[in-house]
Amino acid sequence: MTSRAPRRRTRRRITLLAAGAAAASLTLSACGDGASGGSAQTRFVQGKNGVDTVKQGDRQPAPDLSGETTTGKKLDVADYKGKVVILNVWGSWCGPCIAEADNFAKVAHDTDGKGVQFIGINTRDSEKSQATSFEEEHKVPYPSLFDPTGRLMLRFPKGSLNPQSIPSTIAIDRHGKIAARSIGPLTEDDLRKMVAPLIAEK
Repeated sequence: MTSRAPRRRTRRRITLLAAGAAAASLTLSACGDGASGGSAQTRFVQGKNGVDTVKQGDRQPAPDLSGETTTGKKLDVADYKGKVVILNVWGSWCGPCIAEADNFAKVAHDTDGKGVQFIGINTRDSEKSQATSFEEEHKVPYPSLFDPTGRLMLRFPKGSLNPQSIPSTIAIDRHGKIAARSIGPLTEDDLRKMVAPLIAEK
């Protein structure tokens, strides 16, 4: 009887270590421009403005992205199917995230009512208060999922346009499929160029 408890604890420790290693590998390039990557399955086109795009017929479904927001509310990205969803992965500690925050707030305001929903994924902030202070300071008008360990970022399917650094931005089309990605901070102009073609799609 007593030998089972240590074994359980060992298994639990191994599982936690594996999860931690996966999250660490994802965020090694955190708060940098990162490098675009992918596989032959991705079929993306690299744009001059740093935005990688995928043709409609080649897109993969977005993963389950649900959980609690920085303000403690429940949010499921799938509930916004039928809208263009712009996901921005950010952290309050990240210089490039600070640099692009006002651009995202402005474009989110300007595209409100055009079938576009901005959603943040806040990661590597240990306390929600760090995230909400950032949101208040930059007048962020949209919700953010609270993802301190980066588990939501790891849900993106292999070979898709997945987030590879912080900040990263993922565009999901009206059918719930991954349409575009940017690694690193976006200017207001480049963010508009990322959103506009998806608004125009039928």
